[in-house]
Amino acid sequence: MNYHIIPVTAFAQNCSVIWCEQSRKAALVDPGGDAETIKQQLARLDLTPAQILLTHGHLDHVGAAAELAAHYQAPIVGPHRLDKFWLDALPTQSQMFGFETCAPLTPDRWLEEGDRIEVGKVTFEVLHCPGHTPGHIVFFDRVGRLLVSGDVIFSGGVGRTDFPQGNHQHLIAAIKEKLLPLGDDVSFLPGHGPVSTLGRERISNPFLQ
Repeated sequence: MNYHIIPVTAFAQNCSVIWCEQSRKAALVDPGGDAETIKQQLARLDLTPAQILLTHGHLDHVGAAAELAAHYQAPIVGPHRLDKFWLDALPTQSQMFGFETCAPLTPDRWLEEGDRIEVGKVTFEVLHCPGHTPGHIVFFDRVGRLLVSGDVIFSGGVGRTDFPQGNHQHLIAAIKEKLLPLGDDVSFLPGHGPVSTLGRERISNPFLQ
C-alpha cells in the first residue's frame, strides 16, 4: 500500500491518499479542507479516489468530504455512527473555528468494528477506537503493516479528550488493547504530525507509560 500525506487547514491536518500500486485504486482519508489543494495533488499523482474514508466527525477531518465526493462521484464511508452528532453539528463547528460554513454530513455507509474496506487488492480492517470522539475508527492493513490512526495516537502524543463525549480512559484503553497489540513494526499515519511506529510509541510516548 502506498500513501501520500496532504496537510490541509490551519490545523495542519494530515489528509492521506492511499492506493494499491498493482491496481492504482485509491482512497482519500480525512479530507478536512482545502479541496483545490487535494484535487491538485491527486492530479499530480494521477489518482482518482474511488471512496472517501472518514476516521471521525471533527471538522478538520471532514470539511471537504462532501465537495470531493461530488467531484469524484465517490461514496463517503465512515466513521462509526456514534459520531453522527459531530457530523450533524458541522455548521456549529464551522462557526466555532472560523471555517467556511460546512453543511451537516451523512456518510453513504457507517462503519463498525470488524468491517473490511477494499482499496484495490489491499484490505483494511476497521477498528473502533473511541476516546477522542465516541465514534472514532482506524484502518489497518495487516499485510502491509500500515495503520491510518486519525487522532487516536500521534508521534509523542495521543488525541485530545476534552471535547463533548471525549473520554481519556477509553482512548488509552483503545491504544493499549487494540493498537499496540498489532505489532511494534506497524507504521501509522496520524491525523496530525509525522508518521511513527507503534513500537516507538510503546517505548517512548509519555501518555502510554
